[in-house]
Amino acid sequence: MKHSSSDIGQKGTETSLIEQFLYPKFGPGQMWDEVARRIKEKGGEILTGYRFERIITEGWQVRALQATDSATGRTETFHGDYFFSTAPVQELMRSFDVAPPRDVLEVSDGLVYRDFITVGLLVRSLRIHDDTPRGKKLIGDNWIYIQEPDVLLGRLQIFNNWSPFMVADRANTWLGLEYFCNQSDEIWSLSDERMAALAAEELTKIGIIDATEVLDSTVLRMEKTYPAYFGTYDRFAEIRRHVDRYTNLFLIGRNGMHRYNNQDHSMLTAMMAVDDIIAGKTDKTGLWEVNTEMDYHEAKETSK
Repeated sequence: MKHSSSDIGQKGTETSLIEQFLYPKFGPGQMWDEVARRIKEKGGEILTGYRFERIITEGWQVRALQATDSATGRTETFHGDYFFSTAPVQELMRSFDVAPPRDVLEVSDGLVYRDFITVGLLVRSLRIHDDTPRGKKLIGDNWIYIQEPDVLLGRLQIFNNWSPFMVADRANTWLGLEYFCNQSDEIWSLSDERMAALAAEELTKIGIIDATEVLDSTVLRMEKTYPAYFGTYDRFAEIRRHVDRYTNLFLIGRNGMHRYNNQDHSMLTAMMAVDDIIAGKTDKTGLWEVNTEMDYHEAKETSK
């Protein structure tokens, strides 16, 4: 069955080939700015610039967190009834005031992550384009996976195609170059200037831009972006069994659950955790079943 372009559900479409979905006008960060605004409007408080150091427990209940303000160096204690963690599991498990059993720590210490660098390049034009009856136009892809073995670049984003409002002057193009790496790799330690130059060199090498067309650049690094399914991951159930015993602690999101979830699944785990709290549930089985359903696989079976 063919779905109309107005059908944002697109249940019969292969997941990786979805043709339409909702995207914030100024990018995903705009959604979280709005969430923050609503929280503050309702009297909530959002603290940033803290690093949590210690989880204070009493039996199988979390009572408080200790965190250090990076600006002042002062350690503060935050009490609460319920706690949600999106922190990397490896760091979380080393933060309990009562250390987990040695075999559980062995599993968390053996978890593996991949880190991430993204380089934004603002360019006047691309060397590649789509041909239309009206002439050449910007290629219509959002993401392009880079297969060339002689560059480090893994994937390319074209932000204009996510939303035309992502670029101030629509005659120009904002590109996002994605590098999947480890902190031990040489590129992780490159200066922002050298990293941007490398990105421009690589795109020029594979024929996508001319380096002389680059107008501006920005570089962002993110540790532990991708939780990996090797190392000690095959024993992850030992971590889950231990942490799930804390009745008011909920692991959510990609790093919180050490699971390569998309953003929608990560958000769903948070919403389900809140629903469980309201319902008085302490069994977290439902949370761990998010993104394990068969109908989210990349290819769907055609009904006969």
